Amino acid sequence: MTDAPVRILLCDDHAVVRAGLLALLASEPGIEVVGEAGNGEEAVAAAAKLRPDVVLMDLQLGPGIDGVEATRRIAATGVHVLVLTTYDTDADITRAIAAGATGYLLKAERPEELFAAIHSAAQGRTTLSPPVASRVMHHMRGAARPALTARELDILAQLAQGLGNRDIARALFISQATVKTHLGRIYDKLGVDTRAGAVAVAKEQRLLP
Repeated sequence: MTDAPVRILLCDDHAVVRAGLLALLASEPGIEVVGEAGNGEEAVAAAAKLRPDVVLMDLQLGPGIDGVEATRRIAATGVHVLVLTTYDTDADITRAIAAGATGYLLKAERPEELFAAIHSAAQGRTTLSPPVASRVMHHMRGAARPALTARELDILAQLAQGLGNRDIARALFISQATVKTHLGRIYDKLGVDTRAGAVAVAKEQRLLP
């Protein structure tokens, strides 16, 4: 006895994209598309009616609720949502995952990876495109460290200009001992042990103006 195919609801506001995905998914025996939607409201209604195993959800859906809000409403009913989009900004990824998305895949992925992600999502397993996974890990590492204070950010900005402790103390009207204390805290919070490392991480995390 063969396993039942994974039942899919497809949501994308571009008819041409939906047609391409329908053709692609039809080539995979273990997947069955049971419905499609062109906007967020249609997706929510169709998911409630059809109860698919997985909803393939784009994020940008034109007028009405966006893919994140549709994901939130659908995920709340227990249906798995796999985001399939071209957008990979930190804000998009964070909002989608917070809304309850089971996975986040980019449209540039190979068909085999999409098929595997669909099967994983149907079982409730998280699948992330490699670039998305990297961003998530980076965000988590950054979030795990305490935030820099306003004074520490001031000193970091002076560091980025190449100033030494004496010049930083003079510019900020504080003692060199205070500068050294703040530098130690900055290093701890950024997970570095050199001035150059602090500046590099600060630029990577966009802490500098």
